[in-house]
Amino acid sequence: MPKSLPAIAALAVALALGACSQQGAPPPAAPSASAQAAANAAAAAKELKLYEDMLAQHAENLAAPVGQDILQKYPRTPAASEVRKTLSQVEATAKSKAEHERLANLWYYQTANVEGLQHTASIYSSPASAESVRLVLRRHVKWGLSVYLFAPDGSKGFVCKDLCNVAMRFDGKREIWKAYLPKTGEPAMFINQGKAFIAKMEKTKVIQMDVTTRDHGKQSLEFDVGGYDPSKFTPLPGK
Repeated sequence: MPKSLPAIAALAVALALGACSQQGAPPPAAPSASAQAAANAAAAAKELKLYEDMLAQHAENLAAPVGQDILQKYPRTPAASEVRKTLSQVEATAKSKAEHERLANLWYYQTANVEGLQHTASIYSSPASAESVRLVLRRHVKWGLSVYLFAPDGSKGFVCKDLCNVAMRFDGKREIWKAYLPKTGEPAMFINQGKAFIAKMEKTKVIQMDVTTRDHGKQSLEFDVGGYDPSKFTPLPGK
C-alpha cells in the first residue's frame, strides 16, 4: 500500500537531518606526537628483530636492505640507533660476498669419462662471449695433471712452435711460461708445469696471457680466477 504524503515528507526530513548530522561530524583526531612516536618505535623494533635474525644467519645481503629501510622510515627510533652501529659493515660484507659469489660462478667443475675418469675446472676469458678462450685444469686417470687453453669451437687454434714462450701477468706481475701444442691437433695450447701454475693461480685474482691465435692474431686474454675453489677440483681416486 503506498505511503501517504505526510509519511513520505517525514521520511525525507529524517534523511536530510541525518545527512546534515554526518556532514557536520568532526574528522577523527590525528594521533598525538607521542602516540605516533610509540607506533614508529614498535614497528621499527619488529624490523630490527628481522635485521638481527638475518645477521645471526650471516645473510648480510638480506639484512642490509632491511637496515636501510629502518633508517629511512624510522630515523629517530631506538632501532635506527642500533642499526647505525653496524649497517656500514653489513653493507661492506654483503658487497664482498656478492663479488665472491660472482667470481665463484665464473668457474665450471665437471667429472666425465673421456677415455677414463677425468675431473676438470674451467673458466672463460673475460668478457665471456662466443669468442672466449677457456682456461682448463684437468686431472685424468691416464694423462695426469694438465693445464691448457682451449679455443672456441671452429677455431684454428694457437700459434706456438715447439716449446714457445707465453707472457703472463699475475695480478700485474709479468712472467714468462713455456707452452706447447698437442700432437693430436685440438685447438689447444698446454702450459708447462701445470702444478706450479695452479699453485700460483690460487694466490692470484686476475691472470692475463698474451697469445697468438690463427684466427685473430695477437690477443691479450684475461681470466678473473679469484673465485677458484680447489675443493671442487676433485683429486683422482688414490691420488
